[in-house]
Amino acid sequence: MSQNRLQNYFPALTGVRALAAYLVFVSHYFYVFGENFSQIGQRFFGEFHIGVTIFFVLSGFLITYRYYNNFHLTKDWFKQYLKNRVARIYPMYALLTVGAFLYFFATGDESITKGYNPYAMLAMNITFVRGFFYNFWDTGIAQGWSLTVEECFYFSAPFAFFIMQRYRKFWLQPAIITGFGALLVVVFSRVDWFGFFGNFTFMMLFTFLGRCFEFFVGMQLALYVLGKGFVRKTRIRYSYLGLFLMFACVYIMALQTPAKGWPTGLQSPIGIFTNNYLLPVCIALFFYGLLTETTILKKILANKFVELLGKSSYIFYLIHLGWMYNLLHGWFNHANDYAFELYDKWGKDWYSPFENDPINLLYAFVILNIISIILFKLVEEPLNHYIRKSDFLIKNPKKNPENKSVLIK
Repeated sequence: MSQNRLQNYFPALTGVRALAAYLVFVSHYFYVFGENFSQIGQRFFGEFHIGVTIFFVLSGFLITYRYYNNFHLTKDWFKQYLKNRVARIYPMYALLTVGAFLYFFATGDESITKGYNPYAMLAMNITFVRGFFYNFWDTGIAQGWSLTVEECFYFSAPFAFFIMQRYRKFWLQPAIITGFGALLVVVFSRVDWFGFFGNFTFMMLFTFLGRCFEFFVGMQLALYVLGKGFVRKTRIRYSYLGLFLMFACVYIMALQTPAKGWPTGLQSPIGIFTNNYLLPVCIALFFYGLLTETTILKKILANKFVELLGKSSYIFYLIHLGWMYNLLHGWFNHANDYAFELYDKWGKDWYSPFENDPINLLYAFVILNIISIILFKLVEEPLNHYIRKSDFLIKNPKKNPENKSVLIK
């Protein structure tokens, strides 16, 4: 790894990616353990979607920390910047999305298309456009809606840098962006064009216009660190304080009555405010602690194995829910049936290793992590390096073989 990369790389924050992905995993499958927890306990675990907010704040921090002092709003710089973002995000998303639609054509599982034209849905998923439509946001790889939000941030970040440097208008930006989102809802909620910005809840929770504040909190943290450095005099353990406050936000959301037609307290007005505005600040405190402290938690997150899990967590996030998990679940059911057929043949009254749903979920968790690591090592990482070194979008000059954006003027 080059010296420039080392200066912009934080192992503990890579480990945080794994934590975020696993929190989302719990939020989707907590019901498997439902009978073991009280109602408030179930709703508490159901709010572990905070992993998505962790991703958003982290993206805001990393993009700003790496690019803010080196960006030049020129055609070549912007092309190189987009090239690096495409190399990081798009290849695995495209491959797994195609896999999801092949799964649909093989099984007819309409959770992929929601009953809409599969070719239109494939096109809208591949281009991230589905994330702007309430009717389509959870088609294809359902959790991939968050990538539409991420891509909107990636595209707009350089312009936000420009406005910050030229006009010093930082916190005004998210207010204007969300205000524009509200205006779109006022206009298009009357049109009913497949739910394009069809309601305020959708806009606030599933689009960049509603969730931009989370990225700006990460950006503010990066600007603070760029200005102040990583050395501080206070002894407050911000990592532990931030972590405690994060789960306090989870508890606040768990206490809310879900809005009509929505499953969790997140979708209530207080839930939206907590998730979009209070939680990001708590996450920023957590990150600041990891950046400036030496704690056991930081050592765990920076551990080489946890770091590997963090690097492969993007794939884990994309496959933990949907067609690949459905295949695993189907195989577990077949294996369970086969085990009991054997027991009947042998005249044995034994337990099947696949008859317990919580155990099967643990199997799936481990297998999905193994698949994620393999795909990361054999597909994602090589494609990332290949695209960065290719002439895609901008020719890769020999004097800059690693396509470092700081060298693109």
